[in-house]
Formats: sequence, C-alpha cells, structure tokens
Amino acid sequence: MNHTDYLNKMIDEHQQMFAQLHQLIPVISDVAEELKRCIAQGGKILLMGNGGSAADSQHIAAEIVGRYKKERRGLAAIALTTDTSILTSVGNDYGYHYIFARQIEALCRPGDVVIGITTSGNSQNIVLAIEEANRLGAITIGLTGGTGGKLNGLCKYNIVVLSTDTPRIQEAHIFIGHSLCEMLES
Repeated sequence: MNHTDYLNKMIDEHQQMFAQLHQLIPVISDVAEELKRCIAQGGKILLMGNGGSAADSQHIAAEIVGRYKKERRGLAAIALTTDTSILTSVGNDYGYHYIFARQIEALCRPGDVVIGITTSGNSQNIVLAIEEANRLGAITIGLTGGTGGKLNGLCKYNIVVLSTDTPRIQEAHIFIGHSLCEMLES
C-alpha cells in the first residue's frame, strides 16, 4: 500500500469512528454538567491514565487549569500522572496498581470529579483508583473504548468509544476532552 492509500484508509477509519460519537452526546453532556457543578462548588477534577492516556490526562488538566479558548480564572484540575516522586515511591512501596488510588485517598474529597482514561477500561491501577474515589463520594467518570471494560460497572458515567483500535480511541478521547473543556468554559 502506498502512502496515499494508507492515509486515505486512516482518514476513512477516523471518520467512521467519529460518526458514531453522536450517540455519546447525552453522556458527554451529563459529564460536562458534573464538571461545571464540581467547579462551582469549589471542587476539583482529578485525571489519570497510562501511556498515551496519561498524556491525555495531562493535556486536559492543562486546558482546565490554564484556559481552553476563553480568558477566565484558573479552574482546579490535577493530572495524577505528573509527580514522579509520588508515582515511584507508591509504586515501590505498594505496587504499581496503587499509584493512583493512593493519590485519590490523599487528594479526593466528596463531590470532586475523578476521570480515569483507559482505552480498554481494564487498567488495574485505574480500576482501583475509581473504586477508592467511589468510596470517598466522588463523581467517577470513565473515558474508555471497546466495551468499556471493568469501568462499566464502577463509574457513574462511562464514555465508551465503540472501537477496539487504540489510536482511533485515543483520537476520540482527546476530542471528547476538548469538548468537555469547551462546555466547561461556556
């Protein structure tokens, strides 16, 4: 396959995947309202993911704290993927599965929003953190793909991108993240 054919194939896959996002509008809208409520009540948004999803959690947190499109005050959001000392000490002392749950235990308060980003919905460290967030009375949100994985039964909201192709899921996740940022600023 030449480059042109390959790129056409990728664009077609991208368009097909994005076409199905229309059915997610109700849950994305509900999540946007939860984010607005959380911030209005003085809460914070905690985000986490592994690999590319870690980068997405940092990207979305940066848009919330800094700004997305509109000049406004900074809003409270923390990516739990950025403090290497916490990640490595918790990973060393308790195990990698607990790197996010321990931070949730320390930082999360009732009414905060916790967003776990995982293309499979099955990342054990995300699952354990969501369980801890639920125990603490947070609003839990999954941003997943495939069938939603283990987060389906755990999160108050699970935004499931109906694809099993990791790059396409990640493209949808950042679009959804940007959409949430825009609605948060509206």
